[in-house]
Amino acid sequence: MSYSLLAPEIILTILGLVIILIGLLTKDESKNMIGYLSAAGLIASLVYVLGNINGMGTFFYNALVIDPLSQIFKLIFLVVSLLVVIASISYFKDNRNQDEYYALILLSTVGMMVVASANDLVTLFVGFELASMSTYVLAGFEKRNPASLEAALKYFIIGSLSSALMLFGMSLVYGITGSTNIPAIIAYFKTNPLFATSSLDIIAMIFLIAGFGFKMALVPFHMWAPDTYEGSPTVVSSLLAAGSKKMGFVAAFRVLVLALVAIRMDVQMAFAILAVITMTYGNIVAISQRSIKRMLAYSSIAQAGYIALAFVVTTQMSIAGGVLLALGHALMKSGAFIAVAVVGYMVLSDNRNAKNTDDLDNFAGLGKRAPITAFSLFVFFLALAGIPPSAGFIGKFVLFYSITIEAVAQASNWLLFIVIIAILNSALSIYYYARVIRYMYVLPPVGEKIKEPAPYVIAILLAVIGTIGVGIYPEPFIRMAMNAASVVLGV
Repeated sequence: MSYSLLAPEIILTILGLVIILIGLLTKDESKNMIGYLSAAGLIASLVYVLGNINGMGTFFYNALVIDPLSQIFKLIFLVVSLLVVIASISYFKDNRNQDEYYALILLSTVGMMVVASANDLVTLFVGFELASMSTYVLAGFEKRNPASLEAALKYFIIGSLSSALMLFGMSLVYGITGSTNIPAIIAYFKTNPLFATSSLDIIAMIFLIAGFGFKMALVPFHMWAPDTYEGSPTVVSSLLAAGSKKMGFVAAFRVLVLALVAIRMDVQMAFAILAVITMTYGNIVAISQRSIKRMLAYSSIAQAGYIALAFVVTTQMSIAGGVLLALGHALMKSGAFIAVAVVGYMVLSDNRNAKNTDDLDNFAGLGKRAPITAFSLFVFFLALAGIPPSAGFIGKFVLFYSITIEAVAQASNWLLFIVIIAILNSALSIYYYARVIRYMYVLPPVGEKIKEPAPYVIAILLAVIGTIGVGIYPEPFIRMAMNAASVVLGV
């Protein structure tokens, strides 16, 4: 078997190690090129994944698998990391630890891609930990900022707990089946259905849902997200919300739907409850936030609730809708956080000692002070609310439509009730997005017009193009998502 399909992981791993060596051997003023080198590596990996989007192969004794599911999530992780790296060229241009910063981003991306390709529970856990350890450090990268250190500590403590819960669930599955290989687990459950419905297996499912729920920030496992997103460097918040969060979803697709086939109904009911509570809680709490980063954090929690609906009916269309919404959310949320970073840059330009740079008041008159950033935020907010034509609309439409079809086919009132709740939540989210839009375009500016840094603008506009592009021309993305869903369901 050719290892060429693993080229993105190999490229980024080698590049991350090379960057560390460059940092050790060069002077601080020479480190500004490291960001461009990291972006080049990510672009090369992204182009390779796009060229092999339907690639298939297994590696390392079936521990890693390349298939349409892994490829589309690799696409998500690479796009988010590329946007973050481009924006970071401005954000960390004067930081003497740029080599460590970019190396951690690349290695965290490798961990995310390993999770996407994991075909074994041990491999899955190793990928989670590689990505998590890197992002723990990134969250506290502003070492002189107490809020950043607090964010990193909370993220580390809760992340460690989630890893323990997930690992315990995996150990129970191994105890039942005698294997950590996901296809072998499937085969065991199919030939031993009584074990699949045993109390021990139900407990294993509960621990796995809890572990993955922490990674996905589903209520009640969400408590780390608002404080971590608010305290982390804003571009790192973009990576956490738009990138690493998706690890939990691809792992759930692999394990909870693909492996625990025999107890799928229990998974469906659990995710139905979690999804409804998560989207409702996230939207309601977001309304009262004046910190835009916290508002986006709670909005991200609500979006996780929408994506979790893919597990409620587990049809090919619903899984495809969840994958599409994950792709759209990655573009919208990463762009939104980077736009907030621009506002922070503007506030600090006016007053280097300013606090709470993401306060709502700082967005007053943004349409006149930074027109590109304001317009981009306008697009991202409408997309997050599910307004067409956007990636957010396409994902929600496919997902909600799939559940509606299944509700009609089953004559199920509770499925229709879930769809109605999801639509009402989407409408509710328009309120807090519209409030920020009002500040940007109706209220007078709080300062003079400022030149928006080019790296920020490039990253934001790329996210805008992706967000609108998926909405205007969704066919290839729907096709990729349907191929990924067929892998999940084994059809």
